[in-house]
Amino acid sequence: MIKKILSGNEAIALGAYKAGAGVGTGYPGTPSTEILENFIKYEDVYTEWSVNEKVALEVAIGASLAGARTIVTTKHVGLNVMADPLFTSSYIGIKGGLVIINADDPFMHSSQNEQDNRNYALAAKIPMLEPSDSQEAMEFTMLAFELSEKYDTPVIVRTTTRISHSKSVVTDDEKKVTIKPSGFERNPSKYVMIPSYARMRHIEVEKRMASIGNDANSFDINRLEKGNKLGIITSGISYNYVREALPEASVLKLGMVHPLPEKLVMDFFKTVERVVIVEELDPFLETRIKAMGLNPDGKKLFPLNGEFNPDIIANALSGSSDKTQFDIPVRLPPRPPSLCPGCPHRNVFELLNKKGFYVSGDIGCYTLGVMPPFSAIDTCIEMGASIGIAQGIEIVEGGNNKTVSVIGDSTFAHSGITGMINAAYNKRNILMIILDNGTTAMTGMQPNPFSGETISGEQTMSIDYEKLASSVGINPPDFRIVDAYKPDEIEKAVVEMTASKRLSLLVVKGLCIILNRKKKKG
Repeated sequence: MIKKILSGNEAIALGAYKAGAGVGTGYPGTPSTEILENFIKYEDVYTEWSVNEKVALEVAIGASLAGARTIVTTKHVGLNVMADPLFTSSYIGIKGGLVIINADDPFMHSSQNEQDNRNYALAAKIPMLEPSDSQEAMEFTMLAFELSEKYDTPVIVRTTTRISHSKSVVTDDEKKVTIKPSGFERNPSKYVMIPSYARMRHIEVEKRMASIGNDANSFDINRLEKGNKLGIITSGISYNYVREALPEASVLKLGMVHPLPEKLVMDFFKTVERVVIVEELDPFLETRIKAMGLNPDGKKLFPLNGEFNPDIIANALSGSSDKTQFDIPVRLPPRPPSLCPGCPHRNVFELLNKKGFYVSGDIGCYTLGVMPPFSAIDTCIEMGASIGIAQGIEIVEGGNNKTVSVIGDSTFAHSGITGMINAAYNKRNILMIILDNGTTAMTGMQPNPFSGETISGEQTMSIDYEKLASSVGINPPDFRIVDAYKPDEIEKAVVEMTASKRLSLLVVKGLCIILNRKKKKG
């Protein structure tokens, strides 16, 4: 046995490797990014940054159907992008174990929304596990592969930012499962979801979920910790807060949050006088448990937004808003994020602010163009939305004010290209600006289809902007590439392109200042 101090993401990568996973796919997104960056360090595994999360899951499904144990990683909003193949993967099942790591982000440390993706497990009829520390992150990942193959289903492992990035001790027995994929075998009635086959598969899905729900009552990952007559039902990171704030309470810790081990829950209610459910974010467990005819306390005591901590739990149950012994009497001054000094995006946002265009922004570090002194972004919705949003504004505004969309190179590859095709097809009059800084900077300098290398650093194709633009009828002077550090050229291009009545694409290229320093250091 070897003891290691690992983050949750490092532990998940280790667990996948120990479980014999041979394929890992995903798209970088905080707080999940480091899983694949650690998984690729192991021998005899294939790892890729896919062009987006939907493609990542599709590749993973294919690898699973060919017999490989496969892990696919995403942050919570990435599961939205995966949703289409996710729901159908529940119907077709798996061959090699298929584990989806979903990292939620309560408090929105690095995200545009808070969402509780336990709801996806319910809607897609897929089992979900939720670890509480790095040891469980490793063990639950390994267990997820076993459950996936035993019950013929994908399995979702839900983490949150605190689990992903916090470090704790992991005991590793250094044992590894060896899996030799047997290859793809034709089975149209299971893998081809035409309506007549899908109807039969839905019946199997319902049988499977009932079976897992029954078996979950005896799973070791769902455990009762006896204490006093106050009973707490919790899971994930909330378990640690409960144990710190309420060390004497009886706790039903759920490692599997869907399907619910109903018998275990019913029995727990008989052993205590009061039951309180502690969970981030939605009343997911509370709603299911109340549907069983039970009456726990839950969200009437706790907030629906943000992260929990021991103070919140202790104060909610005491009815007090006073500070407790858990409060840290140190208040650091706020440090609002801002574009880096020397960032190649700065010249563009200074210009857009000066010109007063309507600007639809996108997901990336350049979203900080909304902050002073630039104040140059008017909307930001989701990955790739900037181009579509600009088209909608232009439809209504017409020629009143030229509409500009701003998007990064990685986000453009992720889901912006289809927006450009739509703009060309429907003859829209907008200016699309791609801020190409040579990397996926916001999540830690990952490569993308425009940067010319893979996750392993191997050289590969790089999408040709000019040919891509030309393929949808955007040609010079409506297509241009300019240097991000030449503000006069940027202004000339923007002025001329916004004055036209045609769809136009401007690529502003300038290597990320941090990546540039790293490259100079070798």
